[in-house]
Amino acid sequence: MSAAVADLSIIIVNYNGQFWLKTTLNSLKAEYLAKTKRKVDVIVVDNGSSDDSVQFLEKQYKWVKVIALKENLGFSAGNNVGLKQAKGRYVMLLNSDVEFTSDSNLDVLLDYLDANKQVAVVTPKLVLSTGELDWACHRGEPTLWAAFTYFTGLSKLSPASKWLGQYHQTYQDLTQVHEIEACSGAAMIVRQTAIAKVGLLDERFFFYAEDLDWCHRFRAQGFQIIFHPEVVLIHHKYKSGMSSNSDSVRRKTRDYFYDTMSQYYDKHYRQQYPEWVRWLVNAVITIKKGGI
Repeated sequence: MSAAVADLSIIIVNYNGQFWLKTTLNSLKAEYLAKTKRKVDVIVVDNGSSDDSVQFLEKQYKWVKVIALKENLGFSAGNNVGLKQAKGRYVMLLNSDVEFTSDSNLDVLLDYLDANKQVAVVTPKLVLSTGELDWACHRGEPTLWAAFTYFTGLSKLSPASKWLGQYHQTYQDLTQVHEIEACSGAAMIVRQTAIAKVGLLDERFFFYAEDLDWCHRFRAQGFQIIFHPEVVLIHHKYKSGMSSNSDSVRRKTRDYFYDTMSQYYDKHYRQQYPEWVRWLVNAVITIKKGGI
């Protein structure tokens, strides 16, 4: 990572997402960059797109630093390429399907980080295009119990219960700034000095769970993850990265989602439980994938 010469470096990983990338960059410039007095640089890492994204960016967005990769390295590795080039005191991972509005003043989040040195990560409130909360931005650690209550639907019985609502921490007051255990890599601002201590994203997570893992590692080093609902961004979910209208790509994306559950368990929980638990976890994942 380069020495800090900016307040914020925004990193966007793109893979054949030219349409939504245009929306993201245009709204970012109009609703934030044109208004802030902070020094901000924007990096787009193109993961080997075949839709002329690189040429489009170089022609239409000369204020963006474009890093063109020859192949799709995945979300973690693509972001790590950007992180190594980032010059900001803080870095923001931003999906290419996120839209800024008049409620998307990132300076509020930067001010919060300036005032709270124990915080490694702050996330804005992400909402879907329907206006509903994107719960991925407000998560708990996916322990065996939390995952069990979520995937069996038990959490819906009493979302205000701390016992049953752990997966998305639905028992917390969503109108207030508060600590959470994990957030979404779709929009998260991270302190560079915390990254220097914890390390970059784990590239074994090709797509999904890299954000959960990063948050886990930050918390293990004593840092906090903060949900800040005063800043709102729209997440046009499943429009970036691997997602597309292709059935084969949708299936591949789905498989990545479930495969990373097994990877996450192996990394953080395998040593805590007997091997039969791992077998059971993988059996459930296979069923969820529709393999049997």
